[in-house]
Amino acid sequence: MNKHMRLVVSVLFIVIIVLAIAITRFYSGADRNSGGGGNAPAIEKRLDTDSYGNRIFQDTSGLCGIIDTSDRVVVSPEWQELKFTETDLCIASKRIRGKELFGCINYDGNIIVPFVYSSIERIRSAGRTLYFAHTSDKNLTVVYDSDFTPCFSRAWDSCKADDGTLILTSGSGTYSYSVTDKGLVFKHASIGGSTLGSDYCLDISSRLLLEKLSVTMLEQMSEAVGHYLEYAYTGNSDARSAIKADPSAVFLTIFPEEHAITTKKLTGVSDMFIYSVRSNDTTPHFAVSVTADTALTYRNEANKTKRLRGSYKAVVEFAGGSAGELRAVSGRFIPDKPDYPVPVLDTRSGSQQTASAPAAEGTTQKENG
Repeated sequence: MNKHMRLVVSVLFIVIIVLAIAITRFYSGADRNSGGGGNAPAIEKRLDTDSYGNRIFQDTSGLCGIIDTSDRVVVSPEWQELKFTETDLCIASKRIRGKELFGCINYDGNIIVPFVYSSIERIRSAGRTLYFAHTSDKNLTVVYDSDFTPCFSRAWDSCKADDGTLILTSGSGTYSYSVTDKGLVFKHASIGGSTLGSDYCLDISSRLLLEKLSVTMLEQMSEAVGHYLEYAYTGNSDARSAIKADPSAVFLTIFPEEHAITTKKLTGVSDMFIYSVRSNDTTPHFAVSVTADTALTYRNEANKTKRLRGSYKAVVEFAGGSAGELRAVSGRFIPDKPDYPVPVLDTRSGSQQTASAPAAEGTTQKENG
């Protein structure tokens, strides 16, 4: 046998070995899927059937598996419960550490969704199928689409589908999405907060803005405004540090140059809204405006202590197109000083008194001596 023939024989021998290994692995895998050939499980009860004729069955021990149209076992009976979905997947449950937990498998028995849920609920809304998977440890809910791809990058405190609208809650926020044939469309957000004993709510329903903003971005903005108001009235540096801000950000306290003011107190928050801001760079900019009801004490020209109440607008500006990029870039009050009452001369006594000047736009003020 010459060198050339030996090479040909060697190559053929290697090919035969590779084919033999492949065939062995194939039939070995088939045997495992069929419950071990001669040890095939006894089918006690036939249950639900999918559109391809595959069927869920129960063996004598009460565990569930799947057989095909030829009664060949394709998923071994090791599951407490199985349910077909609209795709080639099954909702399954298994007893793990004494708990029945739910997840999702494919027809090869591979785990697609981890077994960490106490239940998985199928929801039909506006012609679409969604799944609410409820966690067993933290009582949260993960929303999946019909292919069991997560619809959001977070779990929710509660989920409800109502007449084509998906209503989700997380912390102090409530978020609404329209269920459409193209997916979920963000249509409304309402986020509550509290600072210095005053509650506030950031409410937004602009579709143009909600296309640019995520739930996490809105949460960051709402929280930052609360920290800014605390800093503006108290000068607390910890509140300032709690704001996720750009290194060059400028935050001003309320009326920082008014040295006649001796105390500043936030008494209420209202008219909170968000809008887009034009900028000189390509980064999206947004601003949150809030009306802050304020009680002030100050010393007038006669060095007498006076009290003044008014409503002043605070604006916190942000830059960033995603939650990871979003930073606060400034915080300030408009106007930068209160509208003090104007002193007037009492012609009868020759002494000065104070009279309220016309209130600035957007403010209502009252002085008490």
